Amino acid sequence: MAGVAVSPASLLLAIAEISETPASTGVFKKDCADLARRVCLLTHLVEEIRDSPPTPQESDASSSLVSYECDWWSDLVVGLQAAKRLLCAATCFQARESSEGAAKRISFQFQCVTWKLEKALGNLPYDRYDISDEVREQVELARLQLRRAMQRYGSLNSKSSLLLFPSQWRKMHRAKCEETGITATKELFCFLGLLLSKDADSERLEKAITKSNDDDSKKSDNLTIPEDFLCPISLELMKDPVIVSTGQTYERSYIQRWIDCGNLRCPKTQQKLGNFTLTPNYVLRSLISQWCAKHNIEQPGGYMKNCDGDLSGDMSAIRALVRKLSTRSLEDRRTALSEIRSLSKRNTDNRILIAEAGAIPVLVNLLTSEDVETQEKAVTCVLNLSIYESNKELIMLAGAVTSLVQVLRAGTVEAKENAAATLFSLSLADENKIIIGASGAIPALVHLLENGSVRGKKDAATALFNLCIYEGNKGRAVRAGIVNPLVKMLSDTSSHRMVTEALTILSVLAGNQDAKKAILKANAIPPLVALLQKDQPRNRENAAAILLALCKRDNEKLIFIGRLGAVVPLMELSRDGTERAKRKANSLLEQLRKSSQKVC
Repeated sequence: MAGVAVSPASLLLAIAEISETPASTGVFKKDCADLARRVCLLTHLVEEIRDSPPTPQESDASSSLVSYECDWWSDLVVGLQAAKRLLCAATCFQARESSEGAAKRISFQFQCVTWKLEKALGNLPYDRYDISDEVREQVELARLQLRRAMQRYGSLNSKSSLLLFPSQWRKMHRAKCEETGITATKELFCFLGLLLSKDADSERLEKAITKSNDDDSKKSDNLTIPEDFLCPISLELMKDPVIVSTGQTYERSYIQRWIDCGNLRCPKTQQKLGNFTLTPNYVLRSLISQWCAKHNIEQPGGYMKNCDGDLSGDMSAIRALVRKLSTRSLEDRRTALSEIRSLSKRNTDNRILIAEAGAIPVLVNLLTSEDVETQEKAVTCVLNLSIYESNKELIMLAGAVTSLVQVLRAGTVEAKENAAATLFSLSLADENKIIIGASGAIPALVHLLENGSVRGKKDAATALFNLCIYEGNKGRAVRAGIVNPLVKMLSDTSSHRMVTEALTILSVLAGNQDAKKAILKANAIPPLVALLQKDQPRNRENAAAILLALCKRDNEKLIFIGRLGAVVPLMELSRDGTERAKRKANSLLEQLRKSSQKVC
């Protein structure tokens, strides 16, 4: 259900119900069969996510991040729920008894559901879960089939395609980036997302939200949304219902896309639209709000000003706040920043509107304010706004990176933490990794990694890991002295261990020759073998991967790790580990076997 955590068990039940949907015999027979088949390919994925052990951050009571409340999971849940409703509607569709417009509407719904599922799978953080290679291949197969289906359904003009299918134009962007040495490895971002949740600060990422208890989740799974609350196009609970000239109500974004595609008739009645005015349906919006409150469901965000004075979605009020940011009154600026900070942490709609009101360049200028409170709030506002993909480019164009580096060097503890988190968020766009890496951010992040607060170290690790995915930044990180603090963390016995973070970064660096030399020089092999023997499964897996990179085809080092006692834990890992762990352990065991033969 929208806005409520849905467990893997509930999602598996939904997939089973989809697979059991009676086969359509009508005009959408092939569409229904294809969609059901693609959904069924996800069964093993959800099972492996269900069986994955929690990461240290997830099991830490101080963390506000939860396993199943993140953007990709929400997209998957919404996509599967919409697919279930769509299959029922398409199965019951009778071409002879229905209008051409009804068929066109259902076809558009197939397009929307396909896009949602492809988007969710495209953002799946593989490293966060124990996903086997076989299941990963199934997921990639499903994604490929969904992309092909989108091309078949899509009859949009170029402008609308950019609005509806961002993944398509990102492919071209990604291809361009790969020419400069960037590899698009979104599956690595999981680790970073886990580190961005602050102990008591829900605004560090939209993903870090409070988990509903299991009883509420089970209760919401069984609720049926009133049909009048569902958009006739998307089949989803409406957050911003609007009325078109024929009197029908739709979700604003979907009817706008329908019109942008060149459709001049009402999707539901097929009457010609007398005008393209979209009038807010305040009565229905209020009814949806009351229904959500009654059933303990998070109310969808929208554009209507709340009766309690909440400014969410009120564009004129947001513009007034942005104007206050430039006033001479320090108190007015602080008040405006507090309001924007509060608005920007709530939902995507507010982040869009705040950016459209011209706030980003002004906020970036305030990053270097001499007033400590102003600087802290400005950094947090920029962090919140950066969560929305399109705002990243605006923040970069405003020259935020240089100012963020300055904050990293001289800001308060909180400002440094949020600056590091913002650099991570911006670096999710591959081309930004190059810009941020060349800006001087890496030495400042390494300094925070070594000398910051516990939260600051985690945020710095997050940003550094992501930046080091780009090969050109690995050398910069090594020259900035990243290796020694990471190796020290491997033996960290404090209550705030950074072992997982250190291993993850080292696993990315180990393939680089300069980094490999630095890791060996820092005497990393003994603590790596120690972790291989006794630490948690994911850390043992990364330790094996790093040791393989360091010792492969080096007889002397292979003998050394053998004497340190690496063989037995490697054998255990090859038997009980994940597919990746088994592969690394077996490869290292084979290297050890060959080295022992040479000695004999």
